[in-house]
Formats: sequence, structure tokens, C-alpha cells
Amino acid sequence: MARPVEFDESKVLTSAMEQFWREGYEASSVQKLLDCTGINRGTLYNSFGDKNTLFKSCVDQYNRLVEKQIANSLKNEKLQAWDAIKAYFDEAVINVSNKRRSMGCLLANSLCESINYDRDMKKVVRASLAIIRKALVLRLKEAQKKGKVKKGISVEFAADVLMNSLHGVRVNSRDGKNAKQLNELIKHTINSLKK
Repeated sequence: MARPVEFDESKVLTSAMEQFWREGYEASSVQKLLDCTGINRGTLYNSFGDKNTLFKSCVDQYNRLVEKQIANSLKNEKLQAWDAIKAYFDEAVINVSNKRRSMGCLLANSLCESINYDRDMKKVVRASLAIIRKALVLRLKEAQKKGKVKKGISVEFAADVLMNSLHGVRVNSRDGKNAKQLNELIKHTINSLKK
């Protein structure tokens, strides 16, 4: 009887996630995924299913990163609402490694790719983005209750502006803008919303 293949699932998922993140879903062939993870084809299919299923598992892995960033910022009750929102951008964009910053965002990259035409995959990515938006909305509601949102700006609109800015700075980071430049863009967006 053959021994089951042993591997560190978290490391394999992180490697596959970074492959999808760097080159996109379409460009990440099964062979590239095997090369970057160090597992064989049989292990890939037996342990993770097909490429679509592996991608969904990688999005789950990415969501764990997102949830950690949210926990450190938007869910940090010691921070005032706008400070928590700025801290989230710092966690998600500014304070990440240059390597990760230069890759942009797995979710935004995926929406801009042909994955956008696959209804099921689009749902997976949108659900992940909704996690971020929901956390922003909760802090924006807090800011609004304290009179800290500019008059005439709704919480929903402010959340859309912040999500738009998040996508924009991640695309700009992929395009080579440095942390200082990105930080200025983020501060400008936040200042346009807060009172």
C-alpha cells in the first residue's frame, strides 16, 4: 500500500495563491501551479480538486490574510472610526512587503481578468470583497453617528469611495507607485469623506 503524500497544506495554498495573484487565473497553468507548490499532479487533484477548486481554496487563504488585516484595524475597538479605516489601508497596502504590494490584490486582479466571465468564480471573488466593504460600513456608521462624515455623504457612498480607492491604490502599487505615493492617495480619499 502506497503511503499518502505528506505536505504542508498551508504552504502549498500560499504558493498557489501567490501564483494566481502574480499572474492571474488564466496564466496560471496547472504545470505552473505544480512547479510553484512542489506537489505532483496526482496530489494536486486528490488533495485540492481541479484548478477552479484550488483557486477557491486560494481565495479562502487570501481571505484569512484579509480577515487578519481587518481584525488589526477595522475591528480594533481601541481605534476611532477614521483611525481604524486608515489603519486598514496601512495594513492592506502600505505596510505589506514590497513583493506583495507590487502584486496588487488577488481579488481586484481576478475581477479584471477573464475570470469575470465565469459566474461562479465571480461570486467567490465578490463575496470576499464584500467582507472588506461590510467592515468599512460598520466603522463608517460609527463615524456618521459621531458627526464625523461630511454632510451629504451617505455611509454607502463613502464605502463605495473607499473600496474604489482600495482597488485604485492596489492597481497603482502594481504599476510601481511606492508606499509614500500610495499613502498620499489614501489620505486624500479619507480627507474627502471625513468631517
